[in-house]
Amino acid sequence: MRNSKYDIILIGGGGHCKACIDVIEMQNLYNIAGIIDIAEKVGQTILGYPVIGCDENIEDIAKQYNNYLITIGQIKSFMKRYKLFDQIKKVNGVFPVIISPLAHVSKHASIQEGSIIMHGTIVNANANIGSNCIINNNALIEHDVTIENHCHVSTGAIINGNSVVKAGSFIGSNATVIESMIIEENSFIKANSLAQ
Repeated sequence: MRNSKYDIILIGGGGHCKACIDVIEMQNLYNIAGIIDIAEKVGQTILGYPVIGCDENIEDIAKQYNNYLITIGQIKSFMKRYKLFDQIKKVNGVFPVIISPLAHVSKHASIQEGSIIMHGTIVNANANIGSNCIINNNALIEHDVTIENHCHVSTGAIINGNSVVKAGSFIGSNATVIESMIIEENSFIKANSLAQ
């Protein structure tokens, strides 16, 4: 029943938000109580969910709601997602882990707060995913991989075993990181490229 679910607020109402809504609906653990976006969108709906405020309203919204997911995308820079994550933490917001039921996450993997594992993704044994990460549709995170905080691994990307993707990095669609690679902080790996 709807009332048995935990309420969650989504922050960011663009295309990535719509994809996150689909995952949250399928996971069936959270009721999307509202979306935070730009002031001009307040009062509108996104896939049927109301836009209830903008960034300036976060402190007031936090008095009513505990759970949050940052649903703006990350391509050129992680800083907007990082700042929002920090802002919510300062008002004692909670960031649950969101995992699509269409993903496979090893029971021996670790995923930290505020990260989303999207449809078709595989996270293998002893992989460690940091906080506030996007592991997008059909990505493959192999055994013993570390993805640090505030990273986006895009659709169809492959991170091979024992590799480390350091904080704030973006791995483009269908990119491949070979085994035991270290991707430095704030890196931008282009779509369809090979990091070796």
